[in-house]
Amino acid sequence: MTSLLTVTSKGQVTFRKELLDHLHVAPGDKLAVDVLSDGRLAIRAAKATNNIADFVGCLAPAPRRLSIEEIGEAVAAGWAGRK
Repeated sequence: MTSLLTVTSKGQVTFRKELLDHLHVAPGDKLAVDVLSDGRLAIRAAKATNNIADFVGCLAPAPRRLSIEEIGEAVAAGWAGRK
């Protein structure tokens, strides 16, 4: 399957629906582009890595440091279904 894409004045391209379906991607998904040694590009759907490095920093910092007792209380409340 060969598809001809046009680059806009902003340097963007739009992929045809058939290509997006082939890659199994939807709006909001990410594509990974690899530059090959011969100058070609390889495009694939970027899969979630699900590793801790991706998670770190996604939560807002606590307004203050909690004591070990406060942490224990929060954990117990969470396990009990309370907020």
